[in-house]
Amino acid sequence: MGGEEVLQLSLIALLGFGTVVLVAMLLLHAYLWWRLVRGTTVPGRLRRRLTLLTVVLALLPAGAVLLRRALPSDAEAVVAWAGYSWLGIAFYLFLALLALEPVRLLLRLRDRRRAPAAAPDPVPDPVPAGGPAAAAEPGRPRPEARREPASGEEDGVLLPSRRLFLARGLAVTAGAVALGTAGTGAYLANSAPVVRRVPVTLPRLDPALDGLRIVTFSDGHLSATYGGRRFERVVETVNAQRPDVVAIVGDLVDGEVDELRGEAAPLADLVSAQGVFFVTGNHEYFVDTEAWLRHLPTLGIDVLRNERVAIRRGGASLDLAGIDDRTAASSGLPGHGADVEAALDGRDDATPVVLLAHQPVQVEQARAAGVDLQLSGHTHGGQLWPFDYAIRLDQPAVEGLSRHGDTQLYVTAGAGNWGPQMRVGARPEVTVIELRAPRG
Repeated sequence: MGGEEVLQLSLIALLGFGTVVLVAMLLLHAYLWWRLVRGTTVPGRLRRRLTLLTVVLALLPAGAVLLRRALPSDAEAVVAWAGYSWLGIAFYLFLALLALEPVRLLLRLRDRRRAPAAAPDPVPDPVPAGGPAAAAEPGRPRPEARREPASGEEDGVLLPSRRLFLARGLAVTAGAVALGTAGTGAYLANSAPVVRRVPVTLPRLDPALDGLRIVTFSDGHLSATYGGRRFERVVETVNAQRPDVVAIVGDLVDGEVDELRGEAAPLADLVSAQGVFFVTGNHEYFVDTEAWLRHLPTLGIDVLRNERVAIRRGGASLDLAGIDDRTAASSGLPGHGADVEAALDGRDDATPVVLLAHQPVQVEQARAAGVDLQLSGHTHGGQLWPFDYAIRLDQPAVEGLSRHGDTQLYVTAGAGNWGPQMRVGARPEVTVIELRAPRG
């Protein structure tokens, strides 16, 4: 298959994905309008204005994507922040309203049961002797007239107003939950990354390499909305761990070199005893990949593309290998594509190997090739709960250490974020992998 055909297929897949996202956005905002606008207002000017606001909010995330690179960087940052922030809030509004649906249905059912469904027709008062006129004689009690239900009542129960009150109460509750969750997520996303220390025993590791520290992070997603002091803090956190090796496992950037040259500059400050290494993620293939692969070495970063290097201490060594992202083959770029066999070709099988591969799912290739440990990112630890459950449908692990046959896999939760500048259930992370030799 030629490069043009691959590019056409990639474009078709991207358009298909875009269509699915657009339909999902329309359905999401239609539901929010149904519950938050139609359900809480009466026909009139206020409903029309809120409907227009819903349309504008629905278009914000699309504008953040479509207007990218069409606006000055400052304006792009504002539009992206507003669009993606609303997307996060809307998502948690949807979840909160969905969780409150049983409450709404139960309260409405209770109201229906309280209202007599089919009250029998009242028995007419007997007509006294002497005709209707006799009913008006002095001293004779007048029969009580049955009051007609007032406007807005049903059998004496104010159901329409009660429904409006209920809808507004649930809307306020959902709004408070959504804003509280999104606000907490924004605070955590902008906080300093946590440092996780993970000891990993490699059966073939020479005791001379015991305690070797590989400090890894992924998913910086440098962009108009992420960088600056927040990324400098990531670099400082890495350096504070006194790494023997620094491993950046993909999705470092979400823009072109000319746009993000300043945001990426802190990478030059990384300090490591035996080098800083990088492998591509899927987002590196959304931009000019080759330009970044030329720029990163100027910052002191070695790019591993289906190759390996030896990490030595004294007379002992281990192999550090890196492969392209699994989407690289469909990028249309000549020579790009994950190839574990090429990365490990000719190596000594008695030497342990640590593989850098952006996506956890690539562990199947690593397991078949006899890799001891794979370091990955990509998942963001779910980033916004409960997306971690959806990620499990595509990836064998979301975060943390797991075993796949004889191969161990560590998935870091990532240092940055993509889309909404929020993290719910997955804090930004820098991981210190401490290699251990078998005891005894």
